[in-house]
Order: sequence, then C-alpha cells, then structure tokens
Amino acid sequence: MRFPRRSHRPRRSRPPRLLASLLLTPFLAGCFASSAGGDDAGGRGAGDGSRLRVALAFPPTEHLSPYGADATLLSRLGVTEGLTALDGNGAAAPALAASWRRADDRTWLFTLREAVFQDGTEVTPAAVAASLTHAAGARPAPAALSGVTLTAKAEGADGVRVTTGDPDPVLPLRLSSPSLVVLAPKAFAKPGTVDPVGTATGPFRITRLTGATAARLDRFDDYRGGRAQASGVDVRFIADGAARANSLRTGQVDIAEAIPVAQAASLDAGTRRETATTRTTSLLLNTRSGAFRDPALRAAARAAVDTSALADGVHEGHADAGAGIYGPAVTWAAGKRVPPTGRTGPAAPGRTSLTLATYDNRPELPEIAQVLKQQLEKAGFTVKLEVREYSRLESDALAGKFDAFVGARNSLLDTGDPVSLLASDFTCDGGYNLALLCDKAVDRAVAKAQAVAGTGERQDAVMAAEAAVLGTDAVVPLVHQRVITGVGAQVDGVLLDPYERTLVGTGTRR
Repeated sequence: MRFPRRSHRPRRSRPPRLLASLLLTPFLAGCFASSAGGDDAGGRGAGDGSRLRVALAFPPTEHLSPYGADATLLSRLGVTEGLTALDGNGAAAPALAASWRRADDRTWLFTLREAVFQDGTEVTPAAVAASLTHAAGARPAPAALSGVTLTAKAEGADGVRVTTGDPDPVLPLRLSSPSLVVLAPKAFAKPGTVDPVGTATGPFRITRLTGATAARLDRFDDYRGGRAQASGVDVRFIADGAARANSLRTGQVDIAEAIPVAQAASLDAGTRRETATTRTTSLLLNTRSGAFRDPALRAAARAAVDTSALADGVHEGHADAGAGIYGPAVTWAAGKRVPPTGRTGPAAPGRTSLTLATYDNRPELPEIAQVLKQQLEKAGFTVKLEVREYSRLESDALAGKFDAFVGARNSLLDTGDPVSLLASDFTCDGGYNLALLCDKAVDRAVAKAQAVAGTGERQDAVMAAEAAVLGTDAVVPLVHQRVITGVGAQVDGVLLDPYERTLVGTGTRR
C-alpha cells in the first residue's frame, strides 16, 4: 500500500511560550535519545543526509495500530511519541510534555511543549486529550491501561488534566508506553480505527508501507527536536535471523535488529552491539490444572532446572542466568532482592506426564525448551514438547491447555512500571496470567506495591511482591536476555536501550 507524500509547512518563528519552555526545561542527560547522539544533535545543520537502511524482525501485524503489537515498531523507528519517555534509570522523562505535577491522588496536570503533528496541525491540549481518550476507549485496551480507567481534558492554553479512576502514583511512567502515543485528530477520522501514518509527532513519518515486507519513512522537518541527520529510513521486514545477519554483512542494510546468537560470530566484532535488556525468558507452570496444580511438583520442576546451562549453552554466553523476574538491566533490582517466601518442598515426580509448550518466533526458545525437556525428564517427569507460531499458541496457553510454557517477556515494555508486570502476569485478575496463578498472598503483595508512591519504597514493595510470586514456584526465571544488534561500521547514533523501545532517532546517521 502506498501513501502520498505530504508537503511540509514552512518553519515558523517560535513564540515566546516556546522560548521560555526551552530555557526552563533541563537537559535530559539520562535519556537514551540524548545519550546516543539523539534529539539535541539533530538540529545542527544536518543537511540532507543519507537514508538509513534497517532490517527488522517483526512486520506490522495490526495495520500499524499503536494499541497492540505494532506500538514498539512505530516507536523504534522514530515515528511516534507520548507525553513522557523513559530515561536511563527507568524514570519518566519529558517528551511532548515539558513538565507535570500531581494535583491530587487521582489527578495529574501535564504542561505541553510546542510541537507540530506530521500533518502540519498544532499539538494542542484538546488534540492530546482526544488522543488519550481514544486510547482509553480502545478494545482490547492497550496493555499499559490494563485495569486502569483514564480520562483526559484540555486545561488552559498548554495543559492537559489526566484523571484515573483509582489513585495511580506512576501515571507519568505509564504514559511513556509506546501504546499511549499522541496522534493528530486525523488519525481517528475513520470510526473504530487509528492511523498513525502522517499523524504522529516523531522525527520520521511513514510515507509508504509495502504489505509485510517493507516500509519507507521520510524525515519530518518540523520535528520539535530539530531535523534528523538522516533524510529517511528504508525498512525491510526480514523474519529469518540468518538473513538479517547476512543483509548487514553484505552491506544491504545499515542496521539489523535481533541477530540470533548462532549468527553473531558471522559478524565482525565492530558491528556487533550487545545490550542487556529487561526481557526475561521464563518457565511458567500451570497452577490451575494438571500436574503443576501440586506446588510440590512445581518445586520439583524448579529444582530440576539448570539455568547456567541455558545461558552458557543455548545463548552461548549472550545472556545471564535467571536471578528473578527482573534481571541485570533493571539496575536497582539486585540490591533490593529478597529470598522467595512460602515455598513448598519438592516431591518425587514419579514419571508424571506433562506438556511443555513454546513458540518459534524467537529461535532460541525451542532450543531452551528442548534442554528443559531433557532436564525435567532426568528429574523424573515424562515430557511432551509442543512448538507453534506464537499467534497459534497464546489462546491455548491462557486457557490452561499446557502444563508448562516457555516464553520471553519484557518486564518494563508496556508501562515502565515493574508493578504492572506482576499485576498482569501473576494476579487473579491479571490479563496475561499464563501461569493461571491465583494466590491471595501474591495479590496482597502486588496491591500493596501498587499503592506506594515513593520511588525507593515502591521498589522495595516490588521486590517483596516478586518474592511472593517466586515462592509459589509458578514461574522459574531462566535467562535474562541480551539483544545483539548489527550496526554497520559507518553508522553512528543508534539508540540501544534495555526497554527495546528505541532504535532510530534524530542523531542516527551514516
């Protein structure tokens, strides 16, 4: 499908309100976009610049809707932005909002920067409020709003008032989610749909999408952070990891994401960038039915797993052995972690039969599942392994049709808030509870963490809740992933962050 190119409006002089906000806004030294040669680098005489050629692993699957799986694709390509972003420490940082304050326990006031949508219209409080309202009303709800009731209203000339049904002390962090981006009113012109093409605010705008194979992005010259140094981005969607690595090695692309471990050695050392991520691969045990309804058998499965064999073997040293739900990329977690609470002692498996399932979209997962099968069988279980494509597996996993499931989950992708992961994945009402866990002690610990506002205190509460979850043996953390990105020798300014939300920005160039 081809989209017409839009002419840019002439750059205008900035009004006094913008000049004042620029003087008062602190430089975001901790933000990934800045630390990697990002936003502030893009406006200094970039010229036309060369186009970037990028190979991505996953094509659009939901017509580029930011409310689902395509949200991170849009943010990684520099198309979309929200009111806030995540900085290097995982805290909320300014994006389209220059600042914010909490008015009461359910209300936050955000002050907007001066910015322009890619269709040439102004980013106004009314437009921002309408965009957030559409996200809040989307069905299914964006993951960042799971269990959250949100309303947004314009407040004066440059403010937006956001109110939640229940107190939400981490709302600025939640609004950094790639699924809660701000789009122009034109994006919602067709009822029941959302179209980010030419309606977002990022430094690059989509001008052409060729099915599930390619996309063309051009520089958005009126971007609030200055002109990008690259004139555009040519994207190829290449599912095969070996083909992605080969496209970089042969000079067909400048950046190739998610290089499989097996292909890493084929790249020159100078073109391999390894980044610790907040993605953890875990073994999730069905606590509702089947063999692992028995906590003693769950304990036996946990005791059978040798995580070092997975990190050093399957991942060839490009991962860290599982330490908890949150890995090394969550920099504060290790220093606050407490031992699991309430664990049951293991029982002899006695050749208990079980079905272990995983998906092949990530090539390392079937390998991990095969190793786990061997480890569990050595411990006395009888294991049947089932591997499918993820879209054909998720509904059965959520319905409890498997005894065990191997999956990779980015613990901070949806909201940036570690409590949200625990609520969605391990509570009775969680929307992505693959372990089908319903434990009163876990629910109490998670609810307590959700109510805490202070950063340090909330982290302490998160670790206490993690200990409660791990104490049930519903989940066995296996490895904390490091992602390998292939970057051409002539390329600078690639945005590699542990949250996997960014890749290309204003300072990315060749």
